[in-house]
Amino acid sequence: MHHFPIISTLKRCLIVLLICPIFGACFMTPKAFVKKTKDKSYDAIIVPGIPFDGDSWGLIMKWRVHWAVHLYHEGIAKNIIFSGSSVYSPYVESKIMSLYAQQLGVPKQNIFTEEKAEHSSENLYYAYKLAQQQSFQRLALATDPFQDMFLQSFKKKMCLEHIESLPVVFKTLHKLDLYTPLIDPSSARVNNFKSIIERQSYALRLKGTKGHFIQYQAGESPAELRASLKNTSLANQQKPTGPTLFNAIKPIAPKRP
Repeated sequence: MHHFPIISTLKRCLIVLLICPIFGACFMTPKAFVKKTKDKSYDAIIVPGIPFDGDSWGLIMKWRVHWAVHLYHEGIAKNIIFSGSSVYSPYVESKIMSLYAQQLGVPKQNIFTEEKAEHSSENLYYAYKLAQQQSFQRLALATDPFQDMFLQSFKKKMCLEHIESLPVVFKTLHKLDLYTPLIDPSSARVNNFKSIIERQSYALRLKGTKGHFIQYQAGESPAELRASLKNTSLANQQKPTGPTLFNAIKPIAPKRP
């Protein structure tokens, strides 16, 4: 197997472990999760991708896939949307995650792959557009707590707050059988691959993370959404909020003789 230079999974794990305790809210307890999902079922969950090195999945991909599969088997999610292109390695991340999920028991017809996104913000937006195409209504983001926390501001900027959050609950995850099934990754490999590190500078990759390169549909860019919200707010302010002088004066009924 060939190994490709990708961002260290260990570093990502350390970031999760070091930063999340500072923001305690990004960790959900099993009790809070049960309360949040009680009597709920989501049409689809969105699961962002992470690089695959050509050999076996890293720890964070394992977390995300096993968590998504758990939500499916529990009946919380009817479908799974994996999102991610071939970014740091020649393997399409969403396809790799789909292969693992299928081996873990999720039917292929309940898995969808979004294969364009190269950044976390793009994962969310492009997966949301795919969900719209499939007429999925109730959606949730299912990823590790750190990425979930990072994407909250983007959800707000894009007016996607209706996409709920179901971050990994580690106390629940660690009770699962987190085994590694065998897959054949060849179907997820692309030809003539060029890593994003070769295509974009660090500054450009940072812009991509912030959603600067998203190909928005008409009326959906942050600037257009802000303008639309502003116009709606102004229109509401201009509407009369109470009776006007004209309609406040009631006609006096003539007295009977």
